[in-house]
Amino acid sequence: MPPRPRITPVRPHSTRTRPKKPIATAVYISAPLPRPVPQPRGALLHCGRFFATSAGNHMKVGVLQFFSWPGRRGELSEVYDRAIERVQIMDQNGYDAVWIAEHHFSTYSVCPSIHMMGTHFAAQTKNLRIGTGVSLAAFYNPLRLAEEVALLDVLSGGRVNWGAGRGFDPKEFSAFGVDREESYPRFRENVEIVLEAWRSEKLNYAGEYHTYEDVMVLPKPLQDPHPPVWMAASSPPAVEWAGSMGRMIMMDPHSSMEAIAEKQAMYLDAREAAGHGRELQDTPVARLLAIAPTAEAAREVAENGARWTTGSYAKGGPVGGKDPVQRYVDEVIMWGTPEAVADMILENAEAGHLNYLLCAPLSQQSFTLFNEEVLPRIM
Repeated sequence: MPPRPRITPVRPHSTRTRPKKPIATAVYISAPLPRPVPQPRGALLHCGRFFATSAGNHMKVGVLQFFSWPGRRGELSEVYDRAIERVQIMDQNGYDAVWIAEHHFSTYSVCPSIHMMGTHFAAQTKNLRIGTGVSLAAFYNPLRLAEEVALLDVLSGGRVNWGAGRGFDPKEFSAFGVDREESYPRFRENVEIVLEAWRSEKLNYAGEYHTYEDVMVLPKPLQDPHPPVWMAASSPPAVEWAGSMGRMIMMDPHSSMEAIAEKQAMYLDAREAAGHGRELQDTPVARLLAIAPTAEAAREVAENGARWTTGSYAKGGPVGGKDPVQRYVDEVIMWGTPEAVADMILENAEAGHLNYLLCAPLSQQSFTLFNEEVLPRIM
């Protein structure tokens, strides 16, 4: 069996010079609009994606779009308006995809209907792929979910990336009446039903939670047989299940790159054991970024972002005795000067742990510096 991937530590202040790699572009945060991103030399722009023409690895970069409303300051409509404007800029500048985050009952991200938001984004764009990041499938009637995603694919002209996940916020499980332990098999069954509904002229299915007989689920997705599918996978059981099913996976922004590398190795082992091969396909990895002209200023951005993240959504006690805010700063957030952050991204890409970056800047300045100074270094 091939050796597991090497785990590359993320070093915030690394200044080593790295060879430049051609990549795609993208970003997420409620921030002012970016300047147009220059296209990399030696790459072809097609349908909103960069395809490298030179030898070596290339990396896609996508947008993980949250709709954060800290302190409920200002009008919520302004949050949505800024997102629409950003999506239009992305569409004009060759971004790969916008991935829309679904959350409920929290100002961490106020977007309870990502399929409706995706339809609005699709109407404002021509090239950008519309990703669900993710549909919380355990909370849906699976037939309704199949219909909504298929309709989005039709209306977008076949631009949907379907990401599905179980969720982890206790408030959501409680409010939707879904038992937390039961959500694992319910999620898996719902995903199975959605895929079967797309593939079948009439759905016949008998499961633990749902039974259907001769149900004609319409519309069918425009992409044949259906949109590409990703599973959000954080826990070892979820990672192994996705690998055993041969599904692509998405990694959340709350794990360290070391932990992500270990999960990727676990995923590849499960894929190989189930006969799906050992290829690590496009694997979106969400990364929180804090970028500033100096390391000291970047650390302050990282600390503020960690406090907001741990206080508003990713709550929990200390991990291994470490304060959760400190854990994010030390292990999770990529922070530093533009040169240092670019070096971290390239380290992980070259080690094979990062072939699709979901950018998540934690401040307006982080967004600007990523767009203007980090991208040229990693292109």
